[in-house]
Amino acid sequence: MTLTKISDLKSGTAMATRPDDAALYLAQQSGQITALENGQSRPVLDLSGRLVNNAEHGLLGLAFSPDGSKLYVHFSAAGSGDTTLEEYAFTNGQADVASRRLVFTAPDLQYNHNGGDLTFGPDGNLYLALGDGGGANDEGSGHAPEGNGQSLTTVLGKIIRIDPRPTQAAQYRIPPDNPFATGGGSPEIWVYGLRNPWRFSFDRQTDDVWIADVGQNAYEEVNLVPFASAAGSNFGWPLQEGAHDFRGGAAAGSTVLPIHETTHADGNCAITGGYVYRGTRIPDLVGSYLYTDYCRPVIAAIQVLDGQVVVARDLGVSATQIASFGQDNGGELYVISQSEGVFRIDPA
Repeated sequence: MTLTKISDLKSGTAMATRPDDAALYLAQQSGQITALENGQSRPVLDLSGRLVNNAEHGLLGLAFSPDGSKLYVHFSAAGSGDTTLEEYAFTNGQADVASRRLVFTAPDLQYNHNGGDLTFGPDGNLYLALGDGGGANDEGSGHAPEGNGQSLTTVLGKIIRIDPRPTQAAQYRIPPDNPFATGGGSPEIWVYGLRNPWRFSFDRQTDDVWIADVGQNAYEEVNLVPFASAAGSNFGWPLQEGAHDFRGGAAAGSTVLPIHETTHADGNCAITGGYVYRGTRIPDLVGSYLYTDYCRPVIAAIQVLDGQVVVARDLGVSATQIASFGQDNGGELYVISQSEGVFRIDPA
């Protein structure tokens, strides 16, 4: 395999596509969204004056509605750093700034663990990954005694699921099959027990949910759950880091253990999750989940059979400071390096 550069734009954090649109839409941490197509780029939206861009703050996620008519963005608001999710009408290749609508906010406790990923799922609902609030050990000011990851009264340390259509009384709707839609926890929660699920994805063929959760001092983890049974899953943080005791104690319900983990002893520090490859250019890669690490930027792949990893391999390609992957409408995958630009993964 090889990496083919398609853009020199730096500080990328996320990529999205629209239906029936060949462009790739790149978000940069500094607040710009740019369309990339045929070696050309054009500006789509500039949020740089409305966000804070430092450390783990900035423009962190973007997604288009299933019909491509709306653009959703997730960023750290200027001043507060609070998680902010906004909607823009999208027409003629541009976001309509006058149509801006606030959909959702969540408090920023410390500068880090802001989550980031934003995507529409197989059910047409909008999913947003949120970290545990930051700091260390999921404790301190703003953290629940049991840790925000385990607390059902906060959306921090979760992936939330909402229907972004407004009502007369609210900016969004709660899907009726959310696990706490009728009580027992924050109704937006879809899954919980996460530390900083910076990147997650749905397998475009099977709908399986892949969550790469950034660890603390020792382990990075990849979680896999079927979409049909994912709602209400508890991934264990801060009782566990990966498959290992952290605080210890029993989690509510059964804890989902990671399908795969890496260690900091091998030079890892922050996992960057990717996608299951469903493209056509690299047949040998079909069905493999790709990921990397911000500190050990060799791109790796795993294959799973009957709930077990049967293949784990490095793909022999790398780039520095990989913050995210991207997937185009044909299932081909891209690498977003904050220091080098955007690359497509191609056959050698």
